[in-house]
Amino acid sequence: MISVNEALDALFALVSPPDPEDVRLRKASGRVLAREAVATRDQPPFSSSSMDGYALRGADALEGAELTVIGEAAAGHSFEGMVSPGQAVRIFTGAPLPTGADHVEIQENVTRTGDHIRLESPEKSPANVRPLGGDFRAGDTLRAPRRLSPADIALLASMNVDRVTVARRPIVALISTGDELVMPGETPGPDQIIASNTLGLEALLAAEGADPRVLPIARDTPESLESAFRFARGADLIVTIGGASDGDHDLVRSVAGTQGLMQSFYKVAMRPGKPLMAGRLADVPIIGLPGNPVSALVCGHVFLVPVLRAMLGLPAQLASRRTAPLAHDLGKNGPREHYMRARFNEDGALGVFERQDSSLLGLLSSADALAVRPPHDPPRAAGERLAYLPLG
Repeated sequence: MISVNEALDALFALVSPPDPEDVRLRKASGRVLAREAVATRDQPPFSSSSMDGYALRGADALEGAELTVIGEAAAGHSFEGMVSPGQAVRIFTGAPLPTGADHVEIQENVTRTGDHIRLESPEKSPANVRPLGGDFRAGDTLRAPRRLSPADIALLASMNVDRVTVARRPIVALISTGDELVMPGETPGPDQIIASNTLGLEALLAAEGADPRVLPIARDTPESLESAFRFARGADLIVTIGGASDGDHDLVRSVAGTQGLMQSFYKVAMRPGKPLMAGRLADVPIIGLPGNPVSALVCGHVFLVPVLRAMLGLPAQLASRRTAPLAHDLGKNGPREHYMRARFNEDGALGVFERQDSSLLGLLSSADALAVRPPHDPPRAAGERLAYLPLG
């Protein structure tokens, strides 16, 4: 068996990013920027007012000064004249600053009578002016790679960028295996169960930016699994679920071997998820996940998410881990790295569930973290900090 870190390094070596593609900005939220975007204009494109008030020369911003109002400027409607000494322009938020003015006095500090104003308690000049290019200048860039947030989309729009180059969504073929499986909505036989892993992994991969394709369930015959592999042609990554262990009905490795599998590793020193397999099949990376529901989804968080992020051009690294205090004592850990379902209490302490059987999806649904125990981790006392992998 190899360690989780060794397995991840081997998986990163198997995958590479697909060719990028150009998309409209309105379709780019959540996508990974593959090529830097360049601003085509300054922002703001002119000096503007940040408040409603009066634009004037800073030298006139004196207590008791009386000025003549010569016009008005609003957002989208600039004042075309020049502001000279002793003059002011009524101005509204977002309006271009008139020529000659370098100060905006807020309306609360002004008394107006007809076309004349008196400054009662002016601010120190300059004030309430957003300078040209104060946010960014033409030619400034938004660097790649990065997953585009709503704030990034707004920034790109203000840069007048309407198309961006993003990583293409990797196509991931999901193949569930086993005679015991039926899809949700079907009527299971007396000895059958629902293929829950497939939909959970589909949701996980889609949320991370993949294009998952759920293929028909492969039955426990070489012919059925061979057919599933044919359906997976054209995918950027093949993920099988179940059938990768050593049982008489576990056919993934043997059937893939007849089709030219170049195995990278088999078995990882972790709980749950030990019977994990990876390699290349007809030049396509393949990852064989265990069939137990929790095992498959834990491996999805530990392995598939980092691998997918690497395929999207993001840094190839472990999924982000944090630490939190334990809510209670924990006994010593065994020889494998253990990912234990856990939940935070009201005080922010991490409570590890007592039951950790890899068939209990209800506990995984209730968990908001996977507590990570290193191999041979000694007993831990309440209050000690323990590493965890956030869920959701």
